[in-house]
Amino acid sequence: MAVKTMNYAQAAAAALERAMREDPTVVAMGEDIGRGGIFGQYKGLLDAFGAQRVIDTPISESTIMGAAVGMALTGIRPVVEMRVVDFALCAMDEMVNQAAKNRYMFGGQGRVRLVARLPIGIWSASAAQHSQSLEAWFAHMPGLVVVCPSTPQDNYSMLRAALKAEDPFIYMEHKELWGLQGEVDEELEAQFGKARLVRDGSDLTIVSWSAAVHPALEAAERLATRSIQAGVIDLGTIWPWDRDAVLSHCARSGRLLVVHEAVRAGGFGAEIAATAAEATGCRIARLGAPRVPVGYASALEAIASIDADKVERAALEFIDAGARATR
Repeated sequence: MAVKTMNYAQAAAAALERAMREDPTVVAMGEDIGRGGIFGQYKGLLDAFGAQRVIDTPISESTIMGAAVGMALTGIRPVVEMRVVDFALCAMDEMVNQAAKNRYMFGGQGRVRLVARLPIGIWSASAAQHSQSLEAWFAHMPGLVVVCPSTPQDNYSMLRAALKAEDPFIYMEHKELWGLQGEVDEELEAQFGKARLVRDGSDLTIVSWSAAVHPALEAAERLATRSIQAGVIDLGTIWPWDRDAVLSHCARSGRLLVVHEAVRAGGFGAEIAATAAEATGCRIARLGAPRVPVGYASALEAIASIDADKVERAALEFIDAGARATR
């Protein structure tokens, strides 16, 4: 077993380097990747593999993604760097109408085996056009697999697995997790559609993903000091998501709090909440960002962010409201 300590960005670079050594069809393409990527997630790859496999592109997201779809249809496995999800909006047609639908529309004759890296979430002091969480948009689109790694281990194992898969992946790292340190077992394989129980607890089920998992866990540990045992589930894969794990825990706790950094209105938490309510009849609460653009000023940015204080407060209000209702 090869276990190393590395950060979230290093884990991604190591996973991609290993994939490129094992499979000569894997290439990386996008803006600034020749200098290692703006977060260091491609560091060292140009020197290792050269400009034919680590391809710096012009600033044109639709061109990058369109070229990647064409490359995938010829048998190449492109890793497509969009820098941040906000910029990927310029390539929605290529992702949603071309990559996602090709396998279905042509009876499986073509396979778009690509990984589109679309970092999500608030990027400190980067304002409204660089701080969005749009995973629900892509979960809505048939044909796409959507993942949100929350740890260095996830970022290593999930990227490796995505580069062996048969479908287009929307791979959503978080813009603020790149420096997060953790142990990485290089032999551990990811299972898409399989959630991770980060912390068990019988009083409340907290479901989250991406960076929001960390304040959710901190809040659960605080709740334990109040004799409230909250379980925390890291969904990991947004589509397909682990219904069995979530519903099983909700049935046991009777309460579900979904926490995500994305705007609460229309967020993917609503899908989880509706499914849990239909299947288990458990009580439901959601915590997400208000429906406002993320502000540049720190005070405005804080309004849209999710931290442990907000998760703890939401959980306490949720449990208190239930107690009042049963009096």
